[in-house]
Amino acid sequence: MRFLKGRRSRFESAASIILFMLDLRIQQHFIDSADLQYQAAETLAKPLDAGVQALMACVTSGGKVLVCGEGSAAALAQYFASLFVGGFERERPELAAIALRHEGLGDSAYASLARQVRALGQAGDVLLLLTSTGEEEGLMRALHAAHERDMTVIALTGKGGGSVAKALRETDVHVGIPHDRAARIREVHQLALHCLCDGVDAQLMGDQDTVA
Repeated sequence: MRFLKGRRSRFESAASIILFMLDLRIQQHFIDSADLQYQAAETLAKPLDAGVQALMACVTSGGKVLVCGEGSAAALAQYFASLFVGGFERERPELAAIALRHEGLGDSAYASLARQVRALGQAGDVLLLLTSTGEEEGLMRALHAAHERDMTVIALTGKGGGSVAKALRETDVHVGIPHDRAARIREVHQLALHCLCDGVDAQLMGDQDTVA
């Protein structure tokens, strides 16, 4: 019996240590995310301001926003489109936004976003592109298709922006998250999308103090 009690005690002690370490790991996620957002706030303010102005020029001229990403970024694209159409924190008239779908296999999959941009986009529209690495072939093709249609591109990237950042024009907007970890980049991407939506609402309906 003493042997069993000893084993149980050691097991409970090990389990407690594991739970404690997991608690610290979880807390570190919050700390790292908060640190990045705080450090990036000043750096990203100007490009996000430029992004708001590009969106405003689009919607006030009757244009629309096409949004795209691959993998988890596709979910963020859908999220932004729903906020832009349905409203962010205030009731307002609907604004036109479409989340593009990444479809097909092989080369067809790479070309699908570009085909949608060419089919739906026109001069004066905006392509909002989300990527952590800036190296996805499908997004690069979509970017080039947007330029063919004389659209403005707003690119939310990370890890320096990769090939996407290099392909942007002077009239485009680059919101580059200064981090290499995908989870942190996606977290700031979501915050950046909120800033874009809030900025458009403030421009359209007045600067209501909703930031807390």
